[in-house]
Amino acid sequence: MSVPSQLYRPSLALLTDYYELTMAYAAWKSGAAAKQASFTLSFRSNPFHGGFTVAAGLEHAMDLVSHLRFSDEDLAWLATQAGADGAPLFEAGFLDALRTLEVDVDVDAVPEGTVVFPTEPLVRVTGPVIPCMLLETPLLAVVNFQTLVATKAARVCLAAGGDPVLEFGLRRAQGIDGGLAASRAAYVGGCAATSNTLAARLYGIPGKGTHAHSWVMLHAGEREAFLEYAKAMPANCVFLVDTYGSLDGIRNAVEVGRWLREHGHDLLGVRLDSGDLAWLSIQARRMLDEAGFPRAAVYASNELDEIIIQSLKDQGARIGVWGVGTRLVTGQDDGALGGVYKLGAVRASADARWEHRVKVSEQAAKTTIPGLLQVRRFSGPQGFLADVVYDELTGLPASPVMVDPLDPTRRRQLAEGTPAEDLLVPVFRGGRQVYRPPPLDAARARTQAQLARFHAGVKRFVNPHQFPVGLERELHDLRTELVLAARGAPI
Repeated sequence: MSVPSQLYRPSLALLTDYYELTMAYAAWKSGAAAKQASFTLSFRSNPFHGGFTVAAGLEHAMDLVSHLRFSDEDLAWLATQAGADGAPLFEAGFLDALRTLEVDVDVDAVPEGTVVFPTEPLVRVTGPVIPCMLLETPLLAVVNFQTLVATKAARVCLAAGGDPVLEFGLRRAQGIDGGLAASRAAYVGGCAATSNTLAARLYGIPGKGTHAHSWVMLHAGEREAFLEYAKAMPANCVFLVDTYGSLDGIRNAVEVGRWLREHGHDLLGVRLDSGDLAWLSIQARRMLDEAGFPRAAVYASNELDEIIIQSLKDQGARIGVWGVGTRLVTGQDDGALGGVYKLGAVRASADARWEHRVKVSEQAAKTTIPGLLQVRRFSGPQGFLADVVYDELTGLPASPVMVDPLDPTRRRQLAEGTPAEDLLVPVFRGGRQVYRPPPLDAARARTQAQLARFHAGVKRFVNPHQFPVGLERELHDLRTELVLAARGAPI
């Protein structure tokens, strides 16, 4: 049994919005269930007013697809649901169809740790319409949240400039599952370790922790508390020094550090959790160095995020390890990634011709992109150049012209032979898994490797550079025609 499978039990077939089931019933009742559809999961804007997003959550999403089955208990509950007239909402025949439902879909997705941008497909689901519908909500729930947290973690790690970042957020996370998912996503985004012990066990993330103020308060004095902790865990001493006063706490940590050395161990560091972290860290570094502990690190926590870390760096703070909790695992200041799951094409049966579909909106950003979407990333000697979204039904020319989806007058042609790769990879074919997720360490390494190939302007926090992303010209023209036709406008 896979690690995600241990979390997602019992059946999660009902982990969906109610309208997915009512639509599925209507499709079954009307005969539309025979149709096939292609849906694309994408998002409309980068979180945190940033210049990039880090895709995460695919392994958990794969587990949901693999195990989407309606249990007897699920079906018994659905049988109790009534419509406005008091009659059963779902016919017994439909519930029998759910009992034997095969999730025989094709799924393509970007690997975890891939840097992605608005309008680009992160996941594409193609196949019989009912399982495609039923996957919408759970896929969005998993991918949206983990992508949000992975992006936040990547930003925090960029601000830390190579210093280790420890994820300390479980007690402030959005529930148990949210805490586990956040710890996992934070590691994909670049964090070095987590305080979440269950996440450490389930995902193989390094577990790290210090001690709480309560340990100090449990004893008659701070020095005694540090000494007792040192006796219990002599090889793992990072002392939290601000229970009563940070500078006195550092002095007590130094005294106990000398005791550790006498007994063949060393002081790993001190942790600051309040006050002026810039000034205190400078004092802590000076005091530790003067006492002969240059390798003891100065840890800092207390409502940190990338903006505060960057500010502390600018102030000359001497912090070596960053403990980031609430603002990381809750994705502050964005409550959610605005991921959507939209229909791009339909066909009457598996061997019929695909027909494009578009949703029209008064807001340009909400007008969908038709087709079986894929995205190709072009590269140059200095890094990534541009991304082009195209329709697999028509393919991509050797020298494509990309059109800005929000400003069609902005266009760019990419030279033939420019190195490129398609970002979506096959994950399921006909409901059979064909992709083996890499170890979490590899996803984390992918994030770092991807970010290294983008211009620094894309990664800055204030007014970031907009990485070029466009629609292939033929796809743009098709979209325009469909929108004009839907509005009854002349072409």
